[in-house]
Amino acid sequence: MGSENEKTFKFVIVGGGIAGVTCVEQLSSQFPSEDVALITAGPHIKAVTNYKQVSRTLEKFDVEEKPFSVLQEKFPNLTVIHSAVKSLDTRSHCLETADGRVFGYKKLCICSGARPKLLTQENPYVLGIRDTDSAQEFQKQLSKAKRIVVIGNGGIALELVYEVRGCEVIWAVKDKAIGNTFFDAGAAQFLIPSLEADKAEVAAPCKRQRYTTEEPNPNAAHTFTADEYSRGQKPGGVQPGSALGPDWHRGMELKGAEQVSRRVSVEYQCEVAQILTSEEFLVSSKQTLKPDTGRWPVYVQLTNGKTLGCDFVVSATGVVPNTEPFLHGNNFSLADDCGLQVNDHLMTSEPDVYAAGDVCTACWEHSPLWQQMRLWTQARQMGWYAGRCMAADVLSEPIELDFCFELFSHVTKFFNYKVVLLGKFNAQGLGSDHELLVRCTKGQEYIKVVLSRGRMVGAVLIGETDLEETFENLILNQMDLTAYGEELLNPNIDIEDYFD
Repeated sequence: MGSENEKTFKFVIVGGGIAGVTCVEQLSSQFPSEDVALITAGPHIKAVTNYKQVSRTLEKFDVEEKPFSVLQEKFPNLTVIHSAVKSLDTRSHCLETADGRVFGYKKLCICSGARPKLLTQENPYVLGIRDTDSAQEFQKQLSKAKRIVVIGNGGIALELVYEVRGCEVIWAVKDKAIGNTFFDAGAAQFLIPSLEADKAEVAAPCKRQRYTTEEPNPNAAHTFTADEYSRGQKPGGVQPGSALGPDWHRGMELKGAEQVSRRVSVEYQCEVAQILTSEEFLVSSKQTLKPDTGRWPVYVQLTNGKTLGCDFVVSATGVVPNTEPFLHGNNFSLADDCGLQVNDHLMTSEPDVYAAGDVCTACWEHSPLWQQMRLWTQARQMGWYAGRCMAADVLSEPIELDFCFELFSHVTKFFNYKVVLLGKFNAQGLGSDHELLVRCTKGQEYIKVVLSRGRMVGAVLIGETDLEETFENLILNQMDLTAYGEELLNPNIDIEDYFD
């Protein structure tokens, strides 16, 4: 690296996503006379707007794409360096950007995010959806498509399958139920009718509260179809670079080339064995080719033995932290998921280097009610907390782990339902040492509570339940609920009266 630093900053933050921008705002306002730099490759930054603290740990906000000049106008002490990072030298405390400039730092925070895991590199028929560019490319390809195959079971796959119209969708998930990152089979069953139709279901509470779910036969595909219906489009949209988050399809019309409205079939408990071109498929399947197979441009062979032709494949199978430019020549400890390991002050293993958001992996001893998930809420919380930790370090002040890391909480929307996730909402890490209480009103709400030794440790709330604050308090204060038993979810009892 060239020995000549163009400039040395007190604080340098890399990445213009939610984590980086929140960290920059925190530091620039706390140290108005110190030099702060944001290094970002994209022309836009992601800004948090309409932030609302819903309860002690739940928060709601919108994310807007803004030109980075907005930040510079707000903070005169901030310099935005519009370039990608090429390399980092932690010993000499300096970074080199892709355009050959070198900048020094006293404290650095890496907020470079993550990128989608792709099933295969460089295949024009395989699209990964992560940012607006890829979402717009998807929209363009979809307009000509009659059938697509979606691989993956996280938030983007869920939304995508629900939003697509006029195109047959085959959805391959490695789990026994849809949406496995976010909920269990019971919640999946509650949501599945949304895929089938837009028929007004009459709401009737389910009688049974403890439940078992029937496992789908791994070889049976479930197919749902629905009639076309009009949908109000909301303006909005997202730009390249950082992650999309929950509202990424707003203002995009995701329509295929067919007249059929929604036609989704799910293949459970399978993954992709290989992806074949039409030529490779014809060679491999000489004996079995039926005349009606048609020549699809690409074929997906699944581990359940089925081979499906389609116009293109959407790869929505999670993310990989963007650590590459920072590793060479340094000694960062990496976690199993390839994120930069950080301690409870968000410090990496390299001195004066912090990390926040999707690029890092929380390696402190977690609260028993919290887990890391690469979501926007956590990117905001980590960016904010990283800024505070860097400040505390510079001022030699002690700092406690922030309260937001006490209890996992997330509010989002799936299939147009409000979804609130609290604590160990999927009984993560509890083994068999837990019990579930469930209340479900078809088409209206789904409530699941996870109890361990009589105490509430997690919950999933789908629909307008208004129970999030009550449940959050019950989880935080770890009250023994054994006496209430199944009455806890009795719809005729106003639970809030008990526990206010």
